Amino acid sequence: MENAGSRKSRQENFITRFSLIYTPAVVAAAALLAAVPPLFFGQDLDLWLYKALQFLVVSCPCALVVSIPLSFFGGLGGASRQGILVKGGNYLEALAAADTFVFDKTGTLTRGSFRVSRVMPLGMSEEELLRLAAHAEAHSSHPIAQSLRAALGSAPDLSIVSSVRETAGRGLSATVAGRSVLVGSLQWMRDKGLDPEAFPGADQPGALICVASDDAPAGSILISDSLKPESEQAVRQLRALGAARLVMLSGDSEASARGTAEQLGIEEVHSGLLPQDKVALLDRLLESSRGRLAFVGDGINDAPSLARADVGVAMGALGADAAIEAADVVLMDDNPLRLALAVRIARKTVRIARQNAFFAIAVKLLVMALSLLGIGTLWYAVFADVGVTVLAVLNAMRTLRLKG
Repeated sequence: MENAGSRKSRQENFITRFSLIYTPAVVAAAALLAAVPPLFFGQDLDLWLYKALQFLVVSCPCALVVSIPLSFFGGLGGASRQGILVKGGNYLEALAAADTFVFDKTGTLTRGSFRVSRVMPLGMSEEELLRLAAHAEAHSSHPIAQSLRAALGSAPDLSIVSSVRETAGRGLSATVAGRSVLVGSLQWMRDKGLDPEAFPGADQPGALICVASDDAPAGSILISDSLKPESEQAVRQLRALGAARLVMLSGDSEASARGTAEQLGIEEVHSGLLPQDKVALLDRLLESSRGRLAFVGDGINDAPSLARADVGVAMGALGADAAIEAADVVLMDDNPLRLALAVRIARKTVRIARQNAFFAIAVKLLVMALSLLGIGTLWYAVFADVGVTVLAVLNAMRTLRLKG
């Protein structure tokens, strides 16, 4: 939260720059107002000196300089009370303007806890196929590898595993008990010269893990993941907030990604993506987006996309450290509903900051006009400065209790 205070919104930066020019200009204008009419037009010095003092007091930018930064700081505090860490007022402002939301699938919209749902061997038993895959993945920390080892029911015998080589996002090769084993995606099998149509289960929903033994297809293992119970409601709330475009990205097969998207009501889906593919696709989405783009992810592979988006939103409970570091907003309990809440808080914060700006400027202009017409008094000017500042600060403090 301390670091967030240094990342100011555009409104805060504008007010800071504005006051550096505005304050000396107003002092000079007040001096001219007091001196020019008496010296060059023979007007009463006391009258114009009084008007100059009124002008000087009315023109004081306290309400703007104090209330607008306080509005954003209060918004940051209000969001943190709801389990949403926003790393700066500029990100709060960008989130308020977001109209395109891009989601990673696994661990963001789904639980990210995989389990083996079906084993489809070719020319061997289910147990033997599962044993080959689990042993080949024995050294991997990937959640899918963990699910394969869990389905095996016993710890792999590491003494029979050697020559492990992994290609990120595709698969790996290993020697298991003297047999050459490939474990990975359909695309990985195609890259290795095997016919992807020889592996069963390509049309099944879920992540399909293909296994080859001694350069021949050995079967497929279907890995399933379940949706988070809040994901569908989160998508509905974002649509209700006016989200123009909802996109889901996944490294899974098209059938798996499409099935999840249909459950959530997301029309635009891109599947079979590597981390670099996600970044390239994100660049195209940024070019076509009218407003700001928010990317939501949780894994270390999502870190480049989180950094590239206008607003990167990470899951903070089970998310990778690299993703949390790269993100601009962190949802501390991994609940996708917090995203819609964060958008509502951001929009209310920006709205309160604008209310303060318009109110302060309108009152100052009104009192200034009354002073020039000879109607207003110095007390009017004091209210336009101190009174408006107090009211604007009180209004800004509402952001501390925002609940969306």
